[in-house]
Amino acid sequence: MARIFLGIESSCDDTAAAVVRDDRTILASVVAGQTALHADFGGVVPEIAARAHAEKLDGCVEQALAEAGLRLDQLDGIAVTAGPGLIGGVLAGVMLAKGLAAGSGLPLVGVNHLAGHALTPRLTDGIAYPYLMLLVSGGHCQFLRVDGPQDFTRLGGTIDDAPGEAFDKVAKLLGLPQPGGPAVEAAAAQGDPRRFALPRPLLDRPGCDLSFSGLKTAVLRQRDTLVAAQGGLHEQDRADICAGFQQAVADVLAEKTRRALAASPAPVLAVAGGVAANQTLRAALQAVAEAAGARFLAPPLRLCTDNAAMIAWAGIEAHDAGQRDGMDLAARPRWPLDQAAAPMLGAGKRGAKA
Repeated sequence: MARIFLGIESSCDDTAAAVVRDDRTILASVVAGQTALHADFGGVVPEIAARAHAEKLDGCVEQALAEAGLRLDQLDGIAVTAGPGLIGGVLAGVMLAKGLAAGSGLPLVGVNHLAGHALTPRLTDGIAYPYLMLLVSGGHCQFLRVDGPQDFTRLGGTIDDAPGEAFDKVAKLLGLPQPGGPAVEAAAAQGDPRRFALPRPLLDRPGCDLSFSGLKTAVLRQRDTLVAAQGGLHEQDRADICAGFQQAVADVLAEKTRRALAASPAPVLAVAGGVAANQTLRAALQAVAEAAGARFLAPPLRLCTDNAAMIAWAGIEAHDAGQRDGMDLAARPRWPLDQAAAPMLGAGKRGAKA
């Protein structure tokens, strides 16, 4: 008999709820964005995000259930993002999920947000384990070998800014609107990626680790050089810088992906996360996969960014693996997928950052 899970996601600035059946059918997926709330601040403000989640979560759940044509008591479980993320938002989602589980008696499953992204190809295409995943988003960038719903091996990742964070910062440096990824991609479409010689960080070092902080700094210096020489930035200058930056990110990700596939051959290379929506990056990664004889998979654009369908699906897989959580489920700001790997970005009282 088919099982149906409710998914709840609130780790950053998208409030989401979805209803997913275990045959990979998405019965409903609701996402309430917060772009307008943060537009004046140049980035996501955690306190504003947390309040918005608290206000919107129950409405998103009600809407998802209505679109699926189901009542709460017709579900088989509740999956919720329990981390990592902005703690106020994560806490809002976890508390709502606990309340729903307590009131309905349904099983509760806490999901790692990164696992939601990493398992998205299982939801969209039903691929078998193992496969290689490049998780590339606003806050995270990792190469993962995925051997099961709770079995992840990190092959490498960013040691500083994630690509999405770098896109946002470059957009801010160039006076482009947020979110920065789509704005930079749109400007880059009109630009010449060869005009400015921007660095490709860490390509001179072995392994699959990445760094984008120096590339962002190079963009800042190029901008300042142009401003000093001509009193400001022309639109073509902005477009050319964006094109050069985007191409540098694509070149770095392509080479590191090539190394990851060589180190851990897999039949499928999948990409997920918000930055996976960038068409230049997708094209570069697809070329690498084809050269390595691997199938390339990228989710539909609506499943690249944060959503609750991926959380519901990850919850179904975790539930099948025997996971059950109680009312002591904790909201976690940090939660590495590969628990055995050394921290990439340091650790503190709250645990490893990545």
